[in-house]
Amino acid sequence: MARYKDNKIMEGTSGQFNQQMVLKTYGNKTFLCKYPDMSKVEFTDGQKAEQNLFADAIAYARSIINDPEKKAAFKATLEPGRRVYNAAIAAYLKENKK
Repeated sequence: MARYKDNKIMEGTSGQFNQQMVLKTYGNKTFLCKYPDMSKVEFTDGQKAEQNLFADAIAYARSIINDPEKKAAFKATLEPGRRVYNAAIAAYLKENKK
């Protein structure tokens, strides 16, 4: 990991570049790291189940926001400032969590 010192342009920056490098910020220090290789990672059955549940939640939220009537009905139940998409995902996960 390379550490950037006294670089005002990159100060506080984080993110990835073309899946080759990652900028990470820990406290006031910024580091340049290699992009992680996740090709050999094997997910457990529990992780796969959670990924599938989240994919289902996203599909549910998209179905809500693509139907104007459902979206309006869902929005009426939310407090101001909450987004329908995020609230729909949260509601789906809460209802279907095991």
